[in-house]
Amino acid sequence: MYRMKIESVMINGSCQCGSVKYEISGTVGGIVHCRCKTCRKAHGSAFSSVASVQDCDFILFGKDNLTSYESSTGKYRYFCLNCGSQIYAKRADTSHIVLRLGSLDSDIESAEKEHIWTSQKANWYCINSQLPEREESE
Repeated sequence: MYRMKIESVMINGSCQCGSVKYEISGTVGGIVHCRCKTCRKAHGSAFSSVASVQDCDFILFGKDNLTSYESSTGKYRYFCLNCGSQIYAKRADTSHIVLRLGSLDSDIESAEKEHIWTSQKANWYCINSQLPEREESE
């Protein structure tokens, strides 16, 4: 009897200039569209699309080109020093990162889950989906 070797698919991502790259060896969680004021300002957009990735599944390259900003108590946003692309966020004492999906180079199979912080959404953008909406988040 022979056994087939099953190779896992690696998910890749990077900043705009390519100075920071990453690989994800595990799964990407459900997609959340955050509409809080800090995400809107950080991304210059009506919302930020994010998903969780376990720390042990996230491999980062070009760490010297990465810096962070504490946008709220205990939450750090990590971005490229050269081009400013947001890569991920991390809260203290968690075992996962919050991946900024705009930094993906690979396609993912994750499904949209919900809209959060709708209490802070931009008044000039209308949510046109059937996804659940939460006024805030944990």
